[in-house]
Parts: sequence; C-alpha cells; structure tokens
Amino acid sequence: MNDLEPNGGRVVSGDFTQEWNSERARTAERTVMRLNGIAAADGSGGSGTFASTPAEKKAAANTIERELEPNTKKATEHADECTDTAVKGFEGWDASVGLKKVADTWDQQVKVLMGRLGSEKGSLRGASGLFVQNDLGTGDGFRPLGARSKLNGL
Repeated sequence: MNDLEPNGGRVVSGDFTQEWNSERARTAERTVMRLNGIAAADGSGGSGTFASTPAEKKAAANTIERELEPNTKKATEHADECTDTAVKGFEGWDASVGLKKVADTWDQQVKVLMGRLGSEKGSLRGASGLFVQNDLGTGDGFRPLGARSKLNGL
C-alpha cells in the first residue's frame, strides 16, 4: 500500500503539510466572503447601503431642533394660556378642578415628548460618529500587529 490513496475524494497522507494544503485549497474553492451586506432571502446579498446617509441624519436632527422643538413649545405655551384662562373662568366649579387635572397631565406628556425629541436629535447626530468609530476599529483589527505599533520604525 502506498502513502497516498483516494479516500472519498480526499488525499490520505502521512505528510500533514500536504494534507493541510489540500484541505485549505478545497475550502477556499467553496468559500465566498461578502463584506458589503447580508444575504437576502433569495441569496443575492444585501445592497451594502444604510437606510440613510449622514447628511440625512443631520437634516433630520436639524428639523427636530429648528422646527419640532420650538413649535411644540409654542403650541404648549398657547394651550397652557388657554387652559389657565378656562380654569379661572370655571373657578368654584368641578369643571375647574377637572381642567386643572387635564392641564397637569398634558404638561407631563409634553415634558416626555420634549425629552424624546431631544433624545432622537442627539441619537441622529451621534450615529454617524459611531459608524465612523466602528469602521476605524474594524479596520484596525485587519491590520497586522506591526502596522498598529507606534514603535515601528524606531
């Protein structure tokens, strides 16, 4: 019996290096790597794009800051003025107490809404920076150790 025999399409050998190289070559032929997206249901791969660009995120954050927050605050102040007038007009009646309770609930809901708008604005502004940091970290992971060292070339 010789050292090499066909064995279900695999090479059997006493030489580990030869067998290792053979297996690596076979695996490389079957392996395809995609770094630009995830596979779609049909197996065609992803588009490689985000749902929005950094410019779109910035525009959305600016809309929150320049339109939604100030307009919400203005509408709230107007509603508070009208409700305060109605509460005073119904003073001594149960309707006054009810309007005051509704106004307090409204103010709490507006506070939550304003907090949410501020949070969304901050998240939109921070998202692009996080993507850049993640990309840089991933890139560093692919560089050889010597390329990352500040001691290189000293």
